[in-house]
Amino acid sequence: MADSSPAAVSTLTLPDADLAEGLITLRDCLRWATSEFHAHGLFYGHGTASPWDEAVALTLGALHLPWDVDPAVLEARLLPMERKRIVALVRSRIETRRPLPYLLGECFYAGYPFHVDERVLIPRSPIAELIEDGFAAWFPDEPPARVLDLCSGSGCIGIATALTLPTCEVDLAEISVDALEVAKANISRHDVGARVRAVYSDVFEGVTGQRYDLIVANPPYVDARDLATMPAEFQHEPALALGAGDDGLDIVRRILRDARQHLSDHGVLIVEVGNSDQHLEAAFPEVPFLWLAFERGGQGVFVLTASELDAYASAFA
Repeated sequence: MADSSPAAVSTLTLPDADLAEGLITLRDCLRWATSEFHAHGLFYGHGTASPWDEAVALTLGALHLPWDVDPAVLEARLLPMERKRIVALVRSRIETRRPLPYLLGECFYAGYPFHVDERVLIPRSPIAELIEDGFAAWFPDEPPARVLDLCSGSGCIGIATALTLPTCEVDLAEISVDALEVAKANISRHDVGARVRAVYSDVFEGVTGQRYDLIVANPPYVDARDLATMPAEFQHEPALALGAGDDGLDIVRRILRDARQHLSDHGVLIVEVGNSDQHLEAAFPEVPFLWLAFERGGQGVFVLTASELDAYASAFA
């Protein structure tokens, strides 16, 4: 279904009870929420891309309905408590500018649900496409035996990898104690504790002596200029997970310097640097970074093999 609702004058001056009383069906709620989001000029960058998408995610999340629910449910009459919950969520989304996944306490990544709150970055990395494909481009014959999810936050990348590749063992490395608690909750939620462990680690310091076939990192990479001008929604995310110095490469430089000693000889390093990709190429012009393209959008993810890290070790030192 396409979004055909025009922008509207806000109705949020009305009490929640009055608003809820006028919203009977799920379709009513979707239309109203979309109009409100249009009217208030929200920013969408945490799993949705438009007021309509945000309204769909909010209403389905509030009602605990799956994304692929039968469209016939649009005409379903909602209970008063359901309508009040949707109204309260719409009001909170607009008035606080909190990203929707924080309001719902959950988001989906690579097809799997994860608990999220303000202790962790909201999962949105395009690396999800690589996970869904089992990293087959680099491991066509057999999957990686050991995987490191570096700067793991909620653990979504590492846990989704473990769920997709049921034979691999995964370490989640994270410096934030608060984020580690969320990651551990997600490990329990998906019952992967036998193969996934969360490790307190400042980059590689907590995994000394360990080697991996695949290291995947979504580190902080926002440069100082972008950090200062980000929309209000991003101010709710932990600054530790976003900013990384003037050019956004403070953590990435450490990863490039030390990754080789933690990779097997046939290992692969995959790192997301987002908009700081230009800074990275300017800092290391001699390095042939392989930049990946994604069907669902996203940029700034590079790949280097263990042999390439060896070849350019002097540049990274």
